[in-house]
Amino acid sequence: MGGTKHQRRGDTRQRIQDVALELFAEQGYEKTSLREIAERLAVTKAALYYHFKTKEDILISLFQDMTRPMDELIVWAKEQPHGLVTKQEVLRRYSEALSTASPLFRFMHENQATVRELSVGESFKDRMVVMMDIIKEPDMPLIDQVRCVSALFTMHAGMFALKDVEGDPEEKRKAALEVAIDLVTQAHGGARGA
Repeated sequence: MGGTKHQRRGDTRQRIQDVALELFAEQGYEKTSLREIAERLAVTKAALYYHFKTKEDILISLFQDMTRPMDELIVWAKEQPHGLVTKQEVLRRYSEALSTASPLFRFMHENQATVRELSVGESFKDRMVVMMDIIKEPDMPLIDQVRCVSALFTMHAGMFALKDVEGDPEEKRKAALEVAIDLVTQAHGGARGA
């Protein structure tokens, strides 16, 4: 699991985030200490403390880094015409953002109680509500609203449900995206009605 991930980014702050997330995944958020993070990084606790005072600070910084592309996507989407082509592009861009954030999503999924206790869980939920509003139309029939909302969750589920399925992660991401686009297209009359 080790080496290449840390060489990928030379930035100390990002290396701390990567290692912390690895440890959180291995032994759980509650059981991980700043000392263990420092040891795995082979830095002093003081060096770690320079960047982050608590492990909650590390987690909050991870969420902020992950939600920045979401925020940019939301701003972009709100400036576009509110049609099917925009929604398909929103799903493509969201899929890309999710692929880079998959370790953090796994953490969120496996540590739901911790995420709920932190303010980050609430802010992520708020963003998801905005994403749903962008993807669906309020005057759509209920079944089509469900299709649109399901499109977003198809991409989330794709990261968890498909992790044990054989195959290349990029191929699985593309497959989940294709299903999500099918759902939104169908909701906009792009397929035969049921």
